[in-house]
Amino acid sequence: MLLPTFSRRERALLFTFALLTLLAFFGPALPAADVAFASVFADNRGWHGLPNAMDVLSNLPFVVIGFLGLYRLNRIDRSHQEALAEFPLAPPASDPPDNTLDCAWLFFAGLVATAAGSAFYHLMPDAPRLAADRAGMAVAFAGLIGIAVCERVSQRAGWPAAWFILTAGLLAAEVSQETGNVMPWALVQFGGMALVLTLALAAPMRGAVGLKLGWVIFFYALAKAFEMGDRQIYEATQHLVSGHTLKHLTAALAGLPVLLALRSLEKGWQADLLRHNPDAAAITA
Repeated sequence: MLLPTFSRRERALLFTFALLTLLAFFGPALPAADVAFASVFADNRGWHGLPNAMDVLSNLPFVVIGFLGLYRLNRIDRSHQEALAEFPLAPPASDPPDNTLDCAWLFFAGLVATAAGSAFYHLMPDAPRLAADRAGMAVAFAGLIGIAVCERVSQRAGWPAAWFILTAGLLAAEVSQETGNVMPWALVQFGGMALVLTLALAAPMRGAVGLKLGWVIFFYALAKAFEMGDRQIYEATQHLVSGHTLKHLTAALAGLPVLLALRSLEKGWQADLLRHNPDAAAITA
């Protein structure tokens, strides 16, 4: 049985995941900060009986962008199936990239899960609810990193990378809840985004959908800056809005570059189908 051959980028990815795994198991413990209680957040105002209303309701953009992405993906899948039924001899090269789309499904479902977990946590912040919040984020991280790997490493590596991050994220959320050691979660969150940043500096692979990873990183970094200035922003705006609320609103915008990439993918795939099958205009209209 022949072992699979790996490209240089795939070997580098395997090395990165192995290093992160070793750090998670054998690295120093990182004690959890006291983030589990509502008093830590600047804005704990209620609204019509809803506690911590702004930090809860500011998760709605995650839901909106998540469902927009899922709708776009469903439309791409439906159009593809209709095209295959009508033109079964269309060249495989004109097909949308399956692994990228699978990772996109995971990413947009993860945005919805992030909204649910974050809202659940901010309703009554405590340690168990924080684990649920992180679990939702892990799904979105997994999908995003899977897409980035498809774009900059290889199609075949994207889906395994997504599942690695998903498994690691869920385990890290549980470890931080049970032991108070947040090192594994920090490696998933910050190590994962460092990987995305590194991939953003690499040239896209042939057939990439054109995801602008730089914009994803920009919105993520801005969201973290708002999070760190939670109370200062709340005071500077005279209690109008807190940094943590702005963090949610800004982090949701990281889904927009993925939405735009899917839109470009759909248009490009339809144009390619029309080039090979001029009669396909009725399907793609």
